[in-house]
Amino acid sequence: MRRLPLDEPGEPDHSSAARYLLWIARRQASLIIGGVCFGIAWMVSQALVPAAIGAGVDALARHDRGGLLWAAAGVLGLGAATALSGVMRHRFAVTNFLSAGFRTVQVTARHATRLGATLPKRIATGEVVSIGTTDFDHIGYSMDITARGSGAVVAIVVVSALLLRVSVPLGLVVVLGVPVLVAVVGLLLRPLHHRRRHQRDLAGELTGRAVDIVAGLRVLRGVGGEAEFSRRYHAESQRVRFAGVRVARVESLLEAAQILLPGCFVALVTWLGARFAIAGRISPGELVAFYAYAAFLISPLRTLTEFADKVTRGLVSARRVVDLLSISPDFTLEEGTEPPPGNNLDDPDSGLRVAENLLTAVAAVRPEDAAAIADRLALLAPGSAARLHGVPLRQMAVEDVRRRIVLADNDDRLFRGALREAVGDGATLADAAAWDIVEALPDGLDTEIAERGRDFSGGQQQRLRLARVLALDPPVLVLVEPTSAVDAHTEARIAQRLPAARAGRTTVVCTTSPLLLDRADTVAFVGADGRVAATGSHRELLDTCPAYAAVVTRGED
Repeated sequence: MRRLPLDEPGEPDHSSAARYLLWIARRQASLIIGGVCFGIAWMVSQALVPAAIGAGVDALARHDRGGLLWAAAGVLGLGAATALSGVMRHRFAVTNFLSAGFRTVQVTARHATRLGATLPKRIATGEVVSIGTTDFDHIGYSMDITARGSGAVVAIVVVSALLLRVSVPLGLVVVLGVPVLVAVVGLLLRPLHHRRRHQRDLAGELTGRAVDIVAGLRVLRGVGGEAEFSRRYHAESQRVRFAGVRVARVESLLEAAQILLPGCFVALVTWLGARFAIAGRISPGELVAFYAYAAFLISPLRTLTEFADKVTRGLVSARRVVDLLSISPDFTLEEGTEPPPGNNLDDPDSGLRVAENLLTAVAAVRPEDAAAIADRLALLAPGSAARLHGVPLRQMAVEDVRRRIVLADNDDRLFRGALREAVGDGATLADAAAWDIVEALPDGLDTEIAERGRDFSGGQQQRLRLARVLALDPPVLVLVEPTSAVDAHTEARIAQRLPAARAGRTTVVCTTSPLLLDRADTVAFVGADGRVAATGSHRELLDTCPAYAAVVTRGED
């Protein structure tokens, strides 16, 4: 079995859903071919059993003991071949299923990482989650079915050849009847494809809604919005249910067609075979073989309709994957100017200048202006003209910018896993005033963090996130309101320890907290027009800039 996840999933062809599935098939061509070969052997060995049984019946009628023994040996050998090829076919099919699913998850996760801040702006969380759950299965099954689908086609060809050898009319019934059955079933696939796609879109939106409700449950309870969101979720879930019912209507017709049409076809073949036997045009053994063929044909015919159904599902899911992969990041990882040695920053759009290896605070009349400056300094805003040591960030490779400059804001999340994986040995916990959190945990730093850190309060999450980014120790760190959720006593401790923790590094703190502003080496005050109106120390600005004093003291004397 192949080791999963894959070391390198490859660069996908996302020009269309069909091309994406073909790309997966090419990437695991050896597995597909292996599954197809064993699938053909599995189906054909079953298709030859009726011929062996018919030969045995004819040998018995002729009292030909040798022929009977050869026929029995043929049935035994074909049974053994069916068992062995069936096991191997299943192993290849499962490997194809898992490889296709994991490859899809890996390429989408990698692209989501490349998109970075672009991702939540362009696609709902529920869409990404659905790719790793529902779409994983459907794309995997579209590869899984190739083994049995190929075997079904070859088996039908073999049976048709055997029937033509015995009776041309019966063989023509099979040769002409199978395409007709496939065409009739194909009429149901187009509406099924459209309805499934619509349901898939609605289900993704509903998943996103559920994620938002869970993430903001505490806020909803605080503002009394639970009932309203519950009503919206109920309404959207009913839309998904109705879309699912519409899909089920077509699926029920397809399932009925899979039973009725092959059944009628088998009844026709059996009736014609019986009439030919009565007329003496075929032998008793050949009649038995015809009955067995008629029963056997149900399986490959149903497999063909199942093949069409699963490929249709795979195309719907592949379309969602292609939509995600088609999103371009605001910034691409291209080779650019060599990063300069210095770490001083400037933002022409606001007039902000950040001195190297100092702690600079940014206080803005409008908090959104400070956040916009932070995004430009970290090259997260399209059209950013920010410069690092005189070199425009847009001229540098984004990978180099991310390595040099790190932005931390309150939209960041704690990831599932041991706390030690986030903060290392915990040396920065004291700087973030977070040791008390760890001391209260049952396993200390080895305690497992729940998804999104939901076991911690908002203030605890904020302190742990600060400890995490301080442990990263980037050359340039941009913090946005790092103490907005903590009490004044804790904020004072963080403000006291942050300058020492970042000594010798360039740090920008966007805040209006007097405690943090007082500890900054320099403060830049951003006016209502989004540009720097004054600079100096916190105490100097309090005395010389009334607008600054009004912002940081909330209008109090």
